[in-house]
Amino acid sequence: MTKALRSIVLIGFMGSGKSSVGRLLARESGWPRFDIDELIAAKSGMPIRAIFAKLGEEGFREAESSALEKIDGAQPSVIATGGGIVLRPENVRRLRALGRVVWLTADLDVLRQRLSRRANRPLLQTRDPAATIGALLAHRHKFYKDAAEFTVDTSGLDLQQVAQAIRDELRIAQ
Repeated sequence: MTKALRSIVLIGFMGSGKSSVGRLLARESGWPRFDIDELIAAKSGMPIRAIFAKLGEEGFREAESSALEKIDGAQPSVIATGGGIVLRPENVRRLRALGRVVWLTADLDVLRQRLSRRANRPLLQTRDPAATIGALLAHRHKFYKDAAEFTVDTSGLDLQQVAQAIRDELRIAQ
């Protein structure tokens, strides 16, 4: 992948593929990869679920904003964000300053299926996780749409196809 002038910033709902696609794009490009959730967990020494339990969602969002601010935008990188990072306008401004913001999305049923395989999502520890996914996604849709430069629907694509769609849109050669 040839160097672009700006980083690739992946936003989207949990289960949309941000971390997996981010790893692939970073590996292919040789660019550094920053996964906001991984940065938060490493700094705190706790998994995300424990951070939510200890600090609550608002405390986690503070840690998320702090981790985002620490990313150096001097060289192109691949940045995978947490699903709620777009809820704060200051985060959206920072994401746009860092690079080209790509919204990875998927059909509701696909997200439900992907997330049903993971029990570690703090916001889905509810009586009806499927309904919670729908409600959170509906609430965040406008935030994602407003923050993104473009969207890639990951529903029927594998990781290579998602990465290629991003490269094509950004006109980055592999």
